Amino acid sequence: MASSLPPRSSYLKKENAGTARREMGLKVAPRRNVLSAINNGEANGGAPSAPADGGGAEAAPVVEFGGREDVERLLAEKMKGKSKNDFKGRNEQMSDYIKKLRACIRWYMELEDGYLAEQEKLRSTLDAENSRHTELEAQLSNAIEELKAANLDLTRRCESLEETLNREKSEKLIAVESYEKEKQERESAERSRDVLTVELERATHDAKRFSEQLKMVQDTNKRLQEYNTSLQQYNSNLQADASKSGETISKLQKEKSAMMETMAALRECHNSMSSQLESSRASQQEAIRVKEELRKEVECRRAESKQVRDDRDHAVAQLNSLNIELATCKEQFGRASKECECMSTKVSALEETCNTQQEQIQTLQKQLAVATDKLKLADVTAIEAMTGYEEQKEKIKYLEDRLAHAESQIVEGDELRKKLHNTILELKGNIRVFCRVRPLLRFDGDSNGPEGASISFPTSVESAGRAIDLMNQGQKLSFSYDKVFDHNASQEDVFVEISQLVQSALDGYKVCIFAYGQTGSGKTYTMMGKSGIDQKGIIPRSLEQIFKTSQSLESQGWKYSMQASMLEIYNESIRDLLAPGRPNSFDMTTSKQYTIKHDSHGNTTVSDLTIIDVFSIADVTNLLEKASHSRSVGKTQMNEQSSRSHFVFTLKISGSNEVNMSKGSLT
Repeated sequence: MASSLPPRSSYLKKENAGTARREMGLKVAPRRNVLSAINNGEANGGAPSAPADGGGAEAAPVVEFGGREDVERLLAEKMKGKSKNDFKGRNEQMSDYIKKLRACIRWYMELEDGYLAEQEKLRSTLDAENSRHTELEAQLSNAIEELKAANLDLTRRCESLEETLNREKSEKLIAVESYEKEKQERESAERSRDVLTVELERATHDAKRFSEQLKMVQDTNKRLQEYNTSLQQYNSNLQADASKSGETISKLQKEKSAMMETMAALRECHNSMSSQLESSRASQQEAIRVKEELRKEVECRRAESKQVRDDRDHAVAQLNSLNIELATCKEQFGRASKECECMSTKVSALEETCNTQQEQIQTLQKQLAVATDKLKLADVTAIEAMTGYEEQKEKIKYLEDRLAHAESQIVEGDELRKKLHNTILELKGNIRVFCRVRPLLRFDGDSNGPEGASISFPTSVESAGRAIDLMNQGQKLSFSYDKVFDHNASQEDVFVEISQLVQSALDGYKVCIFAYGQTGSGKTYTMMGKSGIDQKGIIPRSLEQIFKTSQSLESQGWKYSMQASMLEIYNESIRDLLAPGRPNSFDMTTSKQYTIKHDSHGNTTVSDLTIIDVFSIADVTNLLEKASHSRSVGKTQMNEQSSRSHFVFTLKISGSNEVNMSKGSLT
């Protein structure tokens, strides 16, 4: 059946293919047991679930994959050597091929894990290199700043030493020039000594005359001092009057601000005081002018007195010096020779000082050369650091390229995984039928009598786990399915067989799972389950896997949005189980009429149906509880709370990625 079906597609399916598959489903319908729960895939892209491994199938050889070529070669492999009716041989070939595909998927998953680990390692290496690069830049900046500061300090010290050297040289030159000048002055003093001897007598007469003039000048100076004292006293009086006038003005200003109602009288007083102040200021200016004139006259008199005093002192000094020079002429020659020796000693000391300073300058020049070498070394270090920085940048770029390449390989691996996953499901068949036998109830005992029906499970290699035998009134009826679950099978066993459908829905394929059977056969239990972790049905387990997988795919850039809707079909009428304000009892007069619509893309929708966005398993659980309370139930002979309608749960999944777009629905 699976080999006659067209290949699966993500969204669009041809109408004739869907019709053919529906007809095929109708053809196999008479073989289905009325006590079974059936899982069926939609004709337009339903993703199949994994079959059980055949007990008698031979073990497939170990397949190793070295690259993409091996995978493409495996996908291009075709069945050969078996006739069309040799179902067992074809089944064994398909089992081997499926095992190879599983090994390929495991290889791709390991490769993807390796890529993810390498990606995390590259990211951590990139972060470490960035931090180390930042530290190197900070250390380099600090070293450059320290070298600049040291170079600036050495430059300043060198300039200071050069200035000191120049100053010492200038002082040395000044000392030599002073010595030469003193020598010339001494020679001129010897020449003028004779002239001064002649003029000594004339100076004696002039000294007497100057003494008389000095007495007259002293008397005049005394009178001028007394006059200056009187002027200072007068000036202090004027300043006191001015300060008093200032205080009066400030007082008047305060009174003016405090007594605005008497502004006119105060203005007159203020004007009078202002006129007095102006007159005082005029008097003060006049006094200052007179004082300045007197000061100038006093200074002039002082200058004249000083000049006379200086002339007198000069004459007395000349007289004394001539007397001393006449008395100590011989001593001066000895002293002059001693001074020459002292000057020679000073010159020698200055030369030694100059040599010492030159040595210091040479030492500083050496230090400057060392500092220059250090600066050059720092420049070389900076260049090496910049080179290291460029190398780090290239390494970072290389790591980023490897990271991008790893991410692209992850995307390619994910696409190939989807392709392989859905290829496996296509090989298993787009439409598969499972049978689940429920445990016997207490009132089922009579059916096992001589006229009743008994159930057995074949143990042969070909039929183990995929067939069921029914004895009814002595007649043996055999039925074959893709998978048979006995009465000991748990909810987890059933879900494992159809769990791959969930991944197909997340990959963008449309998936449909439905269960049917007679009343009390366990349809609601299989699909919904009961409270308890082990009792959860297919729908809760599928939703848990969907949300868990969608959260794990967020790290790869996937974002999923999900919408849920629930309805029941009761007496060929549609009822919205999530409609707001919906009563528990069914009333045809107040119910809204719903219609089923099919678009050109093969999508089926129900008009005016309530669709709710869900973000977690808790949201879906609340909706399922709400829908279960709104369903129509009734008591039957086999079930006290039997559901009296067909329940349809639809989950629309929309996934988006930066590279592609994936959409799917699980019904």
